Amino acid sequence: MRARAAVRREALSAWPGWPARWAMWAGAKPRWITYALTCEAVAVVAAAVALATGFGGPVRPVWFGVLVVLGVAQAEMSRRIERLRRWMSGQTHINVTSVWYLAGVVLLPPAWVALLAVVLYTHLWVRVWRQVRTRPAHRFVASTAWAMLSCFAASSVLALLGLHGTPLQTPRGVFALCLAAVVFELVNVGLVAAGIYLYTSQRSAADLIGTWEDNAFELATLCLGGLTALALVEQPVLVVFVVAPLLLLHRYLLLKQQLQVAAVTDEKTGLLNTAGWHESAVREHTRAQRRGTPGFAVLMIDLDHFKRINDTYGHLTGDDVLAAVAVAISGSVRQGDTVGRFGGEEFVVLLPGIGRVDVLGIAERVRVAVGELNVVISTGTGTVRVSGLSVSIGVARHPDAGPTLDDVLRTADAALYRAKEGGRNQVAV
Repeated sequence: MRARAAVRREALSAWPGWPARWAMWAGAKPRWITYALTCEAVAVVAAAVALATGFGGPVRPVWFGVLVVLGVAQAEMSRRIERLRRWMSGQTHINVTSVWYLAGVVLLPPAWVALLAVVLYTHLWVRVWRQVRTRPAHRFVASTAWAMLSCFAASSVLALLGLHGTPLQTPRGVFALCLAAVVFELVNVGLVAAGIYLYTSQRSAADLIGTWEDNAFELATLCLGGLTALALVEQPVLVVFVVAPLLLLHRYLLLKQQLQVAAVTDEKTGLLNTAGWHESAVREHTRAQRRGTPGFAVLMIDLDHFKRINDTYGHLTGDDVLAAVAVAISGSVRQGDTVGRFGGEEFVVLLPGIGRVDVLGIAERVRVAVGELNVVISTGTGTVRVSGLSVSIGVARHPDAGPTLDDVLRTADAALYRAKEGGRNQVAV
């Protein structure tokens, strides 16, 4: 019996769905896990209790069904856009489903609007987010709980104040709409900001709550949510006219993100360009000074004898070699490190919170990875194979190299030239 139980346990532990194998345990900090599990438990218990007690009054299934259908239809029509936005977005992400949530907050009891959030988020996961690497399941579940709690809190405030069922065309009804939007937004921003801080330790307002423009877009979706609620009550057929501006708003959000990404991306390698990398480095320098945490380091990397490759094989082949070197560098550093291209054949890496010994180990790993490259390129006349590549690397660390970011960059650049003068294909400090 014991042997069978041991075999069963071993089989379960090898199953990808076994809780001990979830990515959450390896990829998230314990404090974030505690926070997320607490929010999820509170959301489920609160919704279950409200549903069992009938808190908030009777439900109109027709309104619930209409909001589900509209939310699913809008998500299906903008599925490709949402996937691209989710792939490109950072920690904060403006979710246009707030339109249906706010309408539900005004029209549905707390438990039912929380259920609406579950249905719409689950549909987004199945159809969009599960195919996005930056949207793992544990973060999706936490986001669902935060949406549930935001909807539940706003709807509960209206229920406690007796504002559910108030005619929306009256001043009291307009007040109910505004109050619901304010409560929903404040609770949602607070829950999401706390989650981002616990997950990433970021402290800037833009990282935690988004930019002013992000919040302006959120306000626009809430306004559309108010119009949706008013249309459902007064003239249900007008609800369909909300979908078109919502789709256009969604597409504009994608265009905005694409322009932002293009402005900081090097088109040949896909890495950050000089401006994008420098912006990340400035943020890290500010963060290190404010917290007094272990210093960051910079690797300045130059591909040796790159002109010879261009002269021998042509500039198009040279571009392919640069792209391959970029992949090798990115694969040799840590997940949180930032790799950029400084132009020509020069690359740069920002390594936050790293000690002197570890930075040398990573630099050596980069040098070896590039040396092992065997780049095969198909051309119009045949196949070109480029191997025997090497890089010279200069290393500098804050605050050893100086108190400012410019001091660190100048020191890394000087170390790079020392490596090149010393014979290339080496790391210099």
